[in-house]
Amino acid sequence: MFSCVICGETVTSEPDMKAHLIIVHMENEIICPFCKLSGVNYDEMCFHIETAHFEQNELERNFERINAIQYGTSACASNHPKSSTPSLSSGGSLKHKSFYSENLTESREFLKSNEKHSKLTKVKTSVYETMYNTPECPFCGKVEACCQDMEAHMKTKHASLLDTPLEDCDKPLYDCPMCGLICTNYQILQEHVDLHLEESSFGQGVDRDQCSSDLELAHQLQQEEDRKRRAEVSRQEMEEFQKLQRQYGLDNSGGYKQQQLRNMEIEVNRGRMHPSEFHRSKADMMESLAIGIDDGKTKTSGIIEALHRYYQNAATDVRHVWLSAAVDHFHSSSGDKGWGCGYRNFQMLLSSLLQDDAYDDCLKGMSIPCIPKIQSMIEDAWKEGFDPQGASQLNNRLQGTKAWIGACEVYTLLTSLRVKCHIVDFHKSTGPLGTHPRLFEWILNYYSSDREGTPKVVCTSKPPIYLQHQGHSRTVVGIEERKNRTLCLLIFDPGCPSREMQKLLKQDVEANSLKQLRKFVGNLKHKQYQILVIEGVLSPEEKAARRQASQVFTAEKIP
Repeated sequence: MFSCVICGETVTSEPDMKAHLIIVHMENEIICPFCKLSGVNYDEMCFHIETAHFEQNELERNFERINAIQYGTSACASNHPKSSTPSLSSGGSLKHKSFYSENLTESREFLKSNEKHSKLTKVKTSVYETMYNTPECPFCGKVEACCQDMEAHMKTKHASLLDTPLEDCDKPLYDCPMCGLICTNYQILQEHVDLHLEESSFGQGVDRDQCSSDLELAHQLQQEEDRKRRAEVSRQEMEEFQKLQRQYGLDNSGGYKQQQLRNMEIEVNRGRMHPSEFHRSKADMMESLAIGIDDGKTKTSGIIEALHRYYQNAATDVRHVWLSAAVDHFHSSSGDKGWGCGYRNFQMLLSSLLQDDAYDDCLKGMSIPCIPKIQSMIEDAWKEGFDPQGASQLNNRLQGTKAWIGACEVYTLLTSLRVKCHIVDFHKSTGPLGTHPRLFEWILNYYSSDREGTPKVVCTSKPPIYLQHQGHSRTVVGIEERKNRTLCLLIFDPGCPSREMQKLLKQDVEANSLKQLRKFVGNLKHKQYQILVIEGVLSPEEKAARRQASQVFTAEKIP
């Protein structure tokens, strides 16, 4: 028995094996022993093995390739050592020796007598059946359900490649630029390359889909991050707004009366106030609010006169001092503590104007109003048309609130009373370390036009000055020029209680008592200061003009 080392076919004699080799493996049925490629001629198969399976074990590859292609292999060679086998030339072409020449006639006679047998031999088991469960075309990649369908596909679609005769081995070869497969037919090569391109296009499509999905995910994540950031900013803004509302008394927590009553109740609960005193103070407060006049419990009068005596008899380090017209000091009570400084400073300004006969016509014998009354007067000024922007910022309402007021509201109220005044804005520092020497110089010029030849103490007829900065306001009642030429403001602070201010009324005032009044250039370092200066009385026409001008509020800026 002889077994073919190429396909495993078993025959009974050497002539049958020769005929099998010629018919099955020479006539376009050469099969690659490594990948089962068939349907190509001998030269193409040799080139395919050399290029596609070079990475196989070299010794094993050469042995199997020579035995598979030379046709005279292990079994035949061992049983017939004298027989000659075909060999490979250096160019890879087949050299037929005496083996074929001696037996060619015998083989042809055998084929003629066994024509039916040769036809049956060609219908052999498909190589795909032994390699794959689902056959796949090695040229176009198509998958068929069974081996017979694959054979039919290859014979119909790739007949030109399968039926290439042996004498056509000199045709040009076409090398696949993507995988190195050798083809003799350009159309087959084109179909093969198209398969590569389809796979590449599919891969790129997957990559594009993945890229698009990644971009969409990144966009969604960015949107979510932006939403969280906006929500956080909105929350912080709302907290800041609520904080400002509480700070500026716009949180609907009540006004002067509610705060005064609440503080007195706390004092009673702590045992610091007797219940009878609570009811008496409550009755006094209600009476004051009813008539709209301040009860005077926080007022200290006569301080300017006491300062005049002090500078005449002491203060040897002072070269000159200028004092404003007489003014009373008002400090914040338990009803307006923390927010009432603007109202108390207005009371100080008004107390000075009421002592000046030049303002009798416009003030018409007014008394010092209480804080709720001042709030009502500012609301009336807004109704007249003064400062609509400021009114809008405070919701057009002050009564029953703890809303702060500043220089603009005091200007609005005084102008509505026909008191002539203007605001000067020192909007930035004019000295080293954030100081404002220009502010001191301006106030000095306001109180004194000529410093030479003047007495040490000058009591002017100028009203006090309203001084505003962030979070607080005070009243300037004079200025010192020291012997070293430095300047020092004299300031009434609503935060200073009456018991401290009354120390200045003593006959022998100590220098330490003036510390709470004196403010040097280095003591005022806020970013911005505004002062409101009173200049006289307005005519009705001037009042109307200023009401119109307050639609867009402006101030003089220095520098």
